[in-house]
Amino acid sequence: MVKLVFCLRRRADMPAAAFHRYWREEHGPLVARHAAALGIRRYVQLHTLDHPLNAALAASRDVREEPYDGLAELWWDDADALAAGASTDTGRKAGLALLEDERRFIDHARSRIFIGEEQVFVACKEEET
Repeated sequence: MVKLVFCLRRRADMPAAAFHRYWREEHGPLVARHAAALGIRRYVQLHTLDHPLNAALAASRDVREEPYDGLAELWWDDADALAAGASTDTGRKAGLALLEDERRFIDHARSRIFIGEEQVFVACKEEET
């Protein structure tokens, strides 16, 4: 499995609560509607909690960069499947629709995106079977 990881920062003009609501209630369902066209096997949003532990964790590692507002994970069977989904007319239209929607709430210049493969060392009981 190949995973696309998108570390998100919200647009400067968008309050945190509005960002999280839009991402969860508007963008998430939009991704779900386009998943088949893009060959997406799984899509997960990780919303950063407003909790003192985040500052403590950052300080313990001397992290000075501003925190991300969240992280999106998307799975494909492999890199070829990811490329294949974006190579059809339907896939290109779906990708463009997602990009246009992202511009409503994500600051792309301050966010990061990359693909990689998981290396699991500890798994939940359900994942072991």
